[in-house]
Amino acid sequence: MVAADSEGPKDPGIRMFRRERSIPLQGSAAALCNNLSVLQLPARNLTLFGVVHGPSAQVLSAAPDGVPLAQRQLHVKEGAGVSAPHITQVHWCVLPFRVLLVLTSHRGIQMYESDGSIMVYWHALDSGDAPSVQAVFARGIAASGHFICVGTWSGRVLVFDIPAKGPNIVLSEELAGHQTPITDIATEPAQGQDGVADMVTADDSGSLCVWRSGPEFTLLTRIPGFGVPCSSVQLWQGIVAAGYGNGQVHLYEATTGTLNIQINAHARAICALNLAPELLSAAEDTFVHIWKLSRSPQNGCIEVEHCHSECVSDTQVCGAQFCDPSGSSFAVTGYDLTEILRFGSV
Repeated sequence: MVAADSEGPKDPGIRMFRRERSIPLQGSAAALCNNLSVLQLPARNLTLFGVVHGPSAQVLSAAPDGVPLAQRQLHVKEGAGVSAPHITQVHWCVLPFRVLLVLTSHRGIQMYESDGSIMVYWHALDSGDAPSVQAVFARGIAASGHFICVGTWSGRVLVFDIPAKGPNIVLSEELAGHQTPITDIATEPAQGQDGVADMVTADDSGSLCVWRSGPEFTLLTRIPGFGVPCSSVQLWQGIVAAGYGNGQVHLYEATTGTLNIQINAHARAICALNLAPELLSAAEDTFVHIWKLSRSPQNGCIEVEHCHSECVSDTQVCGAQFCDPSGSSFAVTGYDLTEILRFGSV
């Protein structure tokens, strides 16, 4: 195992970023991890942003220069209860044949057409097995092939089979690998390779489960936690990148669970990781870091280089994500921040 710090030599060819026009919000982002989802629509020259605040989620579209063009408010499906349940996450799931916007809450799971205009599916959470003192909720959303996977308070992961069109969505499987609530889920296209680990799930105890997706999901590796929650995960070329509540990022071999590198990335809890193709980490210490991941051509070992930092002063960062597949821009949300901050490469 190799330890790395957030400062180090920088490749002169690494790009830098600068602040660009912000996108205004109606209200601030809630203090939730992974509280930003971004979907680029190149054909329409638009970028969509999704942010959660209390019982509602904002979906905004913006032009490349950051000019906001439209926004929509999504709310938790009505049902029994004395108070409006809070939304826990909003996330776009890009499937081979369609894109759905998935919203999770303390009540259930809602799936919409990509612009949030039409709800195509609703799944209510069953609280029958929950102790009266434990909150019931869903959290952690990812697409894998033609499946959408959603984590729950019980540690189970619900797998939904998504048709090419229409509302005939089916709960096809429930994955049991965790004992504590799911925090995040990440997937990576397996590109037709048999036996390849292409999904990782994380929980409140810091434990990770690595899966092979398919008609039936198979648990390949279980990586034990160490008493610190894992708030965000990503998959990169068979490597699991996991961000923890102590500010560290760990890089594991997905197939074996071997810890390769431990990065002392942040001074406080990490709230978001993202890949495109560099690794972005954001934390409650007000910093967003960008890291270059590579494999040594000599021995295939993982190498990490710190590329760039941004400080969002006096702000509890709660979401950050690249805005395009090349990683040439990224966006950041923060608690009590009534705008989405945007940064573009120089």
